[in-house]
Amino acid sequence: MADVQYGRDQQQQQPSHAAVKAVAAATAGGSMLVLSGLTLAATVVGLAVATPLLVIFSPVLVPAAISAALVAAGFLTSGGFGLAALSVLSWMYKYLTGKQPPGADQLEEARRRVAARVREFKDQTTGHQ
Repeated sequence: MADVQYGRDQQQQQPSHAAVKAVAAATAGGSMLVLSGLTLAATVVGLAVATPLLVIFSPVLVPAAISAALVAAGFLTSGGFGLAALSVLSWMYKYLTGKQPPGADQLEEARRRVAARVREFKDQTTGHQ
């Protein structure tokens, strides 16, 4: 009987609970819409103020931006090549000290294949003479 009473209380509370959810959603959505409008207005005003400055300083800013982009690309490329070199050196050290780095078995298989082809070619060339 207590479960029945609880069910009735829950059904009576659901409409008010849904109304609270709707009011909260409308408040949150409305405030986000207002903030979105303010952001758009500030962006338009900022662009209107900055456009003359960009036009005046563009002969300096465009080459400076291109130079900064090239410098950043150079540093990133240099860092990438350095990291790759360190990885290769680390792999070679592990391989030469007898540890089995990933791919060492494939390297050994390739070495065996090349050696077999060299022997086969040597036998063919010395056999024909």
